[in-house]
Amino acid sequence: MTTTTTTNSSQLASMFGAIWALIKKIPPIYPIFFAIFITVGILNPNYQTMNGIFVFLRRASPLAILAIGQMMVLASGGFDLSMGSMVTFVIVGSSMLLSNDPEKALPTIGIMMCVGVLVGLINGLTVSYFKIPSLIVTLGMLLLVKGVAMYWSGGAPKGYFTDNFRVFGRGNFENVPIFGKFPIALLIMLIIAVIAYFVFHKSNFGKQILAIGDNVRASQLSGVRVRLVRTLAFVISAFLAVIAGVLLGGYGGISTNVGDGLEFQAVSAAVIGGALLLGGKGSVPNVIFGAFTLEALFNLLNLLGLPKPYKDAVQGLIIIGAVAYAAFSTRKKR
Repeated sequence: MTTTTTTNSSQLASMFGAIWALIKKIPPIYPIFFAIFITVGILNPNYQTMNGIFVFLRRASPLAILAIGQMMVLASGGFDLSMGSMVTFVIVGSSMLLSNDPEKALPTIGIMMCVGVLVGLINGLTVSYFKIPSLIVTLGMLLLVKGVAMYWSGGAPKGYFTDNFRVFGRGNFENVPIFGKFPIALLIMLIIAVIAYFVFHKSNFGKQILAIGDNVRASQLSGVRVRLVRTLAFVISAFLAVIAGVLLGGYGGISTNVGDGLEFQAVSAAVIGGALLLGGKGSVPNVIFGAFTLEALFNLLNLLGLPKPYKDAVQGLIIIGAVAYAAFSTRKKR
């Protein structure tokens, strides 16, 4: 009897130990997101419906795309502060190029993507070959790109986005089984997420990014083409900023300040998702949920009736906390 009781207790303890080990492996961003989102749903029952969930995911998709691009740069040990101005340039520039002509929608998006690649190349090559800190380079690019957009438009973008341009940001696939309506923006984000996952987690390129962020010198000695990898990380970041700009323009329309602060939101989302500001760590799924968590947190602040300065303060606390954590982790390793 005693032996049986002892055996059962041991098996129970072993089972609970295994469950606890699995729980500890779950990144904290997931329970945090669901806790915030459930709270938002309690305050606003619309978020408890399928339509409300999809509206939320559609609004969060551009930030998730920006966060993926920002994570690529952060993991390599850099920053990209030009993302927000790139979004503004895409929205303002697209309104100028479209000239209210639906036939120009796809060529306009193609041109914006080329501009994004060019901006990413300039950022990456300047950082890699001239050894200028990415914080300074991309801050300068932020001012340059937005300045060009404002000069081009005269400070007031003209025209409107045609329906075939806006469909990417606000359109839906109709009559989808189970879901009903499925946002096109969400599908675009999911496709980018899958590609980014395989690039970052399953390819040598992703391993090289992490290696560079962890130790540049060791990466060089092991044969990693540091300059090329870093440059490509900036190109990916700028290219994804263009896609996010198209989605934001389609959803919200033309504005000259839509991109203001998005670079800091992208950094905040990335670090909430576990990316280290000093490089060497990142996860595509975690960063996406970091973006969802930040969007849910902003919604919660709005529902509580708190003004915009609280939103900025939260982002500041997140970034300061991430810097402090990265510095503490580095000190412990030493």
